[in-house]
Amino acid sequence: MSRLTPFRALRPAPPVAPEVSSVPYDVVSADEARVLAQGHPLSFLRVTRSEIELPTGTDPYSAAVYQRARANFERLKREAPLETDSEPTLYLYRLRMGDHVQTGVAGAFSVDEYESDGIKKHEKTRRAKEDDRTRHIVELRAQTGVVFLTYRASRDVDAVVERVAAGAPLYDFVAGDGVAHTVWRAGDRDRDALVAAFATVPALYIADGHHRAASAWRARGELGGGAAGHPPAPGAGDFNTFLAVAFPHDQMQILPYHRVVRDLGLRDAAALRAELERRFAPVADAPQPSVPGRFSIYLERRWTTHVLPVPASGSAVARLDCALLQELVLGPLLGIDDPRTDPRIDFVGGIRGTAELERRVDSGRAAIAFALHPVTVGDLLAVSDAGEVMPPKSTWFEPKLRDGLLIHEI
Repeated sequence: MSRLTPFRALRPAPPVAPEVSSVPYDVVSADEARVLAQGHPLSFLRVTRSEIELPTGTDPYSAAVYQRARANFERLKREAPLETDSEPTLYLYRLRMGDHVQTGVAGAFSVDEYESDGIKKHEKTRRAKEDDRTRHIVELRAQTGVVFLTYRASRDVDAVVERVAAGAPLYDFVAGDGVAHTVWRAGDRDRDALVAAFATVPALYIADGHHRAASAWRARGELGGGAAGHPPAPGAGDFNTFLAVAFPHDQMQILPYHRVVRDLGLRDAAALRAELERRFAPVADAPQPSVPGRFSIYLERRWTTHVLPVPASGSAVARLDCALLQELVLGPLLGIDDPRTDPRIDFVGGIRGTAELERRVDSGRAAIAFALHPVTVGDLLAVSDAGEVMPPKSTWFEPKLRDGLLIHEI
């Protein structure tokens, strides 16, 4: 079973929701966040990326950053204003990007299930990022980042979602990037029906937000889980749940995650291209590979596409294009032995397109770029069910949830 818990959300008054909500803190750099927040005093980026209000070059992990985040959070509560629901409830959150539409259930999910792997994972987390968001939660006494979950689609859940979505929404607006965000509150009967329906869902899977979930788990340990000396704020939730939106697997959209490498190591461009052509058959294709089992390279202002060998056997992870690229190309040919820690490699989300790869190479910021076909939701479920871990930056989910629309105080 999967435990879904109603909670009393802290949320913006409907008229100011578009102005308050912001892109997730971790999809933009500090410079990009500063530009997005400019002229928008209520932007939630001032809470999640509060370093944008401090002098350029400020250490994003300094005490001043978390203190400013807390001060901005308290100011936003007063000035937006942010309101707390009178009773625990659940929400629907619909995302529309072009022709793609997905609708999830927003609520509080179990930290215990996360800890026991009842909520399945496919990615390792980095300690520094965990430390950052854990401190942010502890400082604010609130979870402001939303975990993105998926589950195998359930007719019982779908039936309740359809009924709630037929009503009037709480929020309904189009953000600056063209993505439409619609949120409904579930009434008492529908709230209870959603809790019951999720109790029959065999497992939940983290799609995006491993660091947010890990940080909620760590914050519980640091704050004592509501024990004496650390009581929850009046009317708040508890430390035993974390904020998330769960979407059915058949509505998810995954874009590719590409790679760029700063230099070619000891090889020159001509030698590397010859070696790639010797090992991997060239094939005509677009820069973005049209099917799995291929990778494209951008080197010296020219794209070529190559075929990856299909493993006869192996784990769910070993058959992924991103894993094969690491094993057969990045490691042996470019010396990228650990993509999690090697500073020579960087990752570019598919929403930025192959034009961003060209820009990085043409500008000299990278020497070579690799474009991949996206993994599938089926891949994600298979890897998670097997208890395996994908290579870093394997999945890029679009569209993204907004920060600041639903907040879980603890």
